[in-house]
Amino acid sequence: MTHPTPVARRMYDLTEPIALVNFFADEPNESMAELGFRSYWDGYFAGRSAPLGRVPAEVVDAAFYSFAEGEVARHVPRVWEVATPEAAHAARRQGCVAALRRILGDLVATPGLARAAALLARASVSAPVEGRVMYAGLRSLPMPEEPVARLWHAANMLREHRGDGHVVALMAEGIDRTEAHVLSALDMGIYPAESFGRIHHLPEARLAAVMDGLRERDVLDAAGRLTDAGRATKARIESLTDALAEAPYDGLEPAELADLVTALEPIAARLQAAGSQ
Repeated sequence: MTHPTPVARRMYDLTEPIALVNFFADEPNESMAELGFRSYWDGYFAGRSAPLGRVPAEVVDAAFYSFAEGEVARHVPRVWEVATPEAAHAARRQGCVAALRRILGDLVATPGLARAAALLARASVSAPVEGRVMYAGLRSLPMPEEPVARLWHAANMLREHRGDGHVVALMAEGIDRTEAHVLSALDMGIYPAESFGRIHHLPEARLAAVMDGLRERDVLDAAGRLTDAGRATKARIESLTDALAEAPYDGLEPAELADLVTALEPIAARLQAAGSQ
């Protein structure tokens, strides 16, 4: 069945704080360090790409989309000399679950969290995998039984499902990997866009070429801000991303979806208050 109104944006707001422990909390970094990864980015690439297995850097680069040329190859496949993909995923999960337990505190043992984990898990395995490389990789892994681990795994799977769709939306608008960060930075109020943490380290000539290309297509004005056409482009990308992220929630009845929202709200609020760290 389909839901009468789009739910993907609301569910993104509720599940993204769960997934953000992957990147912001100390525990996942500590787990990856204990496994032998000596830098944040080694742990990042090993943990996130682990469900894909021992694939070449080119495959990870294509699936992730948002890293500048050559960045993935600085880590993959070298990270697999430290640990196997299976061990990397297990360490990432262990750290993320520990972070969620710490941040959520008394919410961990509540029926609401168990209900949220069960419903989110159902939604997370309800979408087709065709064209969803990262989502398919995570779908190939067993769903954890323990509620907090299940909550994390389901949220992570839904995040990658949405990310797969976001890549499609970017490509449909002709926005490349670096241009995507420029649009995001400006949409978040970061100016100049070249100062954004995800791209500020890139060579000055590379950033200048990106900005010039966006100006030539009337996405940016002379000052490096979004034009009306640029804002429309960003809006279309987000709208299509939301539309493509809808499928997992078609596996829930309206009453179950309402239950899920209610159960997730205090979890998301607690994580947001902590900055998911």
